[in-house]
Amino acid sequence: MRERSCDVAVIGAGTAGIAAHRAALDAGVRAVLIEQGPGGTTCARVGCMPSKLLITAAEAAHQARAAHRLGIDLGAVRVDGPAVLARMRALRDRFVHAVLEGLDGLPEEMRLTGRAVFEGPDSLLIDDHTRLRFKAAVLATGSSPSVPEPLRGLGKRVLTTDSVFEIETLPASLAVLGAGPVGLELAQAMARLGVATSVFDPGDSLGGLGDPELKRAAREIFSGAFDLHLGAKVESGAAEGEGARLGWSGEEGTGERTFDRVLAAAGRPPNVSGIGLEETGVALDDRGGPVHDPRSLLCEGAKILIAGDANADRPVLHEASRQGRIAGRNAARLARGEAAARPERWVALAMVFSDPQIAVIGGGFDPEADHRVGRADFCDQGRARVMDRAQGGIRLYAEADGRLAAAELVGPEVEHLAHLLAYAAQDGLDVRRLRDRPFYHPTLEEGLETALSDLADR
Repeated sequence: MRERSCDVAVIGAGTAGIAAHRAALDAGVRAVLIEQGPGGTTCARVGCMPSKLLITAAEAAHQARAAHRLGIDLGAVRVDGPAVLARMRALRDRFVHAVLEGLDGLPEEMRLTGRAVFEGPDSLLIDDHTRLRFKAAVLATGSSPSVPEPLRGLGKRVLTTDSVFEIETLPASLAVLGAGPVGLELAQAMARLGVATSVFDPGDSLGGLGDPELKRAAREIFSGAFDLHLGAKVESGAAEGEGARLGWSGEEGTGERTFDRVLAAAGRPPNVSGIGLEETGVALDDRGGPVHDPRSLLCEGAKILIAGDANADRPVLHEASRQGRIAGRNAARLARGEAAARPERWVALAMVFSDPQIAVIGGGFDPEADHRVGRADFCDQGRARVMDRAQGGIRLYAEADGRLAAAELVGPEVEHLAHLLAYAAQDGLDVRRLRDRPFYHPTLEEGLETALSDLADR
């Protein structure tokens, strides 16, 4: 058993962990990065990048099929599933390699490989080969997909948001459990690639939308893209041949059907169990996660910080990267005996890369808030009609004094409008000041101008 010591121990070499390690080193302390594998970040390996590669192929197939609406006949469209999946994996592997290549450059004294388990508030055991003592630690262990109870025991018939990118051929039919951002993206992509797709979710929302009007619009839009069952809970699953037979009940009654494969896309719980947190003195919530300050990321009861998906707060890459930097800098401060800093949080920004896209800024619709609401629809917006993508709308929410507080959008390429609105909310811009900006014609941004004008009138 080797005995080692450092100022800062960073557990997990994903987006948050890599950022934390670099920040700690930049702060001038001795930092060690621990990874049990396979590494490469959730985003590059099983998240952002492979899903967008799949979505891009699906969009190409959809646009080819829909070209006749513009007077262009491309004939029959054939999807080569194995080729689509092979390209996705090849480019995915390049992204992962780029991440791992950066880690390979770290000196051996800065890296440890193995599963890290806390022995106490200042000590970690890495597998059975190293005991590492630290002055502060960053917990950046990420998350893993969950499999609902009815699907357990179905073996290869069940895909997760990790394993779905490893399939070599497209299934003939697919049930997707979960209508959140990941479930919605993958369901629509699979449907456009020719897979008979059904989506089940016990809630009444798609992609994290909360505004009642936009929820209704999204439900109408996406029910035309695949077989949609909102308000439905899958209660049973059984092997049937090479497929899985699911039974469900909900607002539409009960149903039963056999699918080639089932995709569990109902969430990714944090990887915080079984790592000895109870030995550290950290206060734990009812789910076993550390109680922590969302600004400093410091856990209550020990010099341990938690960043990225591990804290289950805002599981998106830009937040994980920033949280990693904050946690790394604060870990260095704690190691020197200084107090942790508490920087202001960014405005919440979430997106779904479906078609139409979905974006939620500042937490979106809040039924308890006394917000003024500005509305605009893309259904009759000039540029959206030109693009043959006239669907969805914009909802802006402002405080009584005119400051933009939040927004929700469903529409073509709203990822760009969402950034503008996030910056405006972050800077506390007044609606009239934001309205007094150039809006070029004809652009989708004119839809934002319409919503701002509506809001300013209120």
